[in-house]
Amino acid sequence: MKWIPRKRVKVDRVACTWLIKKFVDPQAEFLFVPAAEVLAVAQREGAIPYDVANVELGHQGQECSFEAILKKYNLTNNPALVLLGRIVNGADTDNTLWYQPEGPGLQAIGEGFRHLGYGDDHDIIAAEWIVYDALYAYCQQRTEQNTSSERAKN
Repeated sequence: MKWIPRKRVKVDRVACTWLIKKFVDPQAEFLFVPAAEVLAVAQREGAIPYDVANVELGHQGQECSFEAILKKYNLTNNPALVLLGRIVNGADTDNTLWYQPEGPGLQAIGEGFRHLGYGDDHDIIAAEWIVYDALYAYCQQRTEQNTSSERAKN
């Protein structure tokens, strides 16, 4: 399937491409276009638009697009992905929904990738996905520790 956000990826769009490829559609193909063209190109290409205004897989209230994808594709039963969504939200928004302490660090890392001279959005996501692999491993460890602590209390 083809998926289409706006070009010049930042934290939420990079995170969404990672999430889609790893957990929703391993065969995903990503098209990056100017924001004003996303819906027209999506219709022409039969692509799923995300992280643009007024689409199902965009920001919903204070939640970011990553969180919308988690809900749409029934991934909220994975506590590590939910935690990762909160971190992405904290990096992509004003961080007042979850007050996630890792959010500002992820925002700084994402901004740094934008200044490394990668040729296009495909190059940026290819380089940056390792960050999300590492964050997911971190989130798995954190949520497993929380589950173990809760079991120990009971």
